[in-house]
Amino acid sequence: MVGGLLPTGTTLPPLPHLLAVLLATGGVVVALRRRRPRVTARRVLALAPWMALGSAAHVLYVVDALPPLLAPFAGSPTVYLTVGALAGAAWLAADAARPDRVAPTLAALGALCLVPVVAVAVGTGISPVGARWSTVALALTVPVAGAAWAGLTRLRPEAAVTGSVGALAVFGHALDGVSTAVGTTQLGFGERTPLSRLLLEVGGLPSLPVIGEGWLFLLVKLAVASAVVWLFAAYVRETPAEGYLLLGFVAAMGLGPAAHNLILFSVAA
Repeated sequence: MVGGLLPTGTTLPPLPHLLAVLLATGGVVVALRRRRPRVTARRVLALAPWMALGSAAHVLYVVDALPPLLAPFAGSPTVYLTVGALAGAAWLAADAARPDRVAPTLAALGALCLVPVVAVAVGTGISPVGARWSTVALALTVPVAGAAWAGLTRLRPEAAVTGSVGALAVFGHALDGVSTAVGTTQLGFGERTPLSRLLLEVGGLPSLPVIGEGWLFLLVKLAVASAVVWLFAAYVRETPAEGYLLLGFVAAMGLGPAAHNLILFSVAA
């Protein structure tokens, strides 16, 4: 943990790697601003495989399965810039090649990058216990996220305007909450973020099946994600492009760590 505020494991890569990532990210950002590809809910949803890609690459970094030349690009937080630059470049390429098929092309490119990275992670060795609990966490998340989304759109019908991107944000944070609770309760993993660790370590809480005392962490995650989606509803309605893009970033903040949990549990538990 850096300075007691940042997540444990936060590091900066060697200067040459850092400069390469910053230059690549800056170049992609400039190119995106010049081309200004159309932003829609389907195109933001197509970024979901890319959100998982960063997590999968970081798992390889954690288990020391990357070549020394590539490893610094997958450390935290560098991996976010690395994958962000790749996703942005893929978006530009898809928009230039098939403007009418950007969403499926972008999703397919993300999947093509994600599958081999996950395969390499699995190739380092599967933990049957960890894989089983990852499956349990994923299965438990589906009804939890569904109930949270249904409750949100019932209590605040205007939130439904966020559509699939809003639902992805709720699902991603639900999966992060459930998988974190399962990992700490059943597999003995720790939480790297100080605030999250505090929520998980609050004493005197009753224990629930599977997630133990992690229900408070899950409840906070769902409440915050639902509130953010509701607050973004007006933004999405008035400025859809910016609203969907920022809401996609919120979704990535949940789905990314969740995917990291599931893959890491499956290979390192």
